[in-house]
Amino acid sequence: MQNFVTQLNQRYTNLTQSQIAVHTEDGRVYYDMLLKNSPCIGCGVCCRFFRVSFYHGELDSQPDGYVPADLATQITPFMACMKGTETGGRCIALRDDLLCSIYEQRPSACREFPVFMPDGTLNPECIRLRKYFGIDIRAA
Repeated sequence: MQNFVTQLNQRYTNLTQSQIAVHTEDGRVYYDMLLKNSPCIGCGVCCRFFRVSFYHGELDSQPDGYVPADLATQITPFMACMKGTETGGRCIALRDDLLCSIYEQRPSACREFPVFMPDGTLNPECIRLRKYFGIDIRAA
C-alpha cells in the first residue's frame, strides 16, 4: 500500500494548482478542479462510494437552490442525498466517462471534498478508494 501511495503522490506533486479553493462568506471552503491533468479524470471513486448527503435547501425546488431535485432523494425532513448513494453506491449524476453531469450544480458535500490536502498530497480517501476499486496509478 505504501508504494501505491508514494506513486500516486509523486504523479500529482505538481498538480495541486489544478485544485482551486473558493472561500464562502459563511466560512466554508469549496473546491473546484480544472479538468486539465486532474487526478479525477477516469476515477470517480468518490461518486461511486460515498453517500452524498446535503441540506434540502440546496435543491432547486427550494428558493435559491441549485441541485436538480429530480436527481435527489429526501432522507429526513431537512436532508437529501443524490439518488444512487442512499446506501453508498454510484451517484446518478456520474456519467459513463466518470465526470459529473451536474458539476456546476453539484451539492455542497461534493464541493467541500478536497482532492489535494494542504501539504499537496492526494486526499487519503482518494488513495484508499482508488486501491479499493483497483484503479491503476498508470491509468490515472
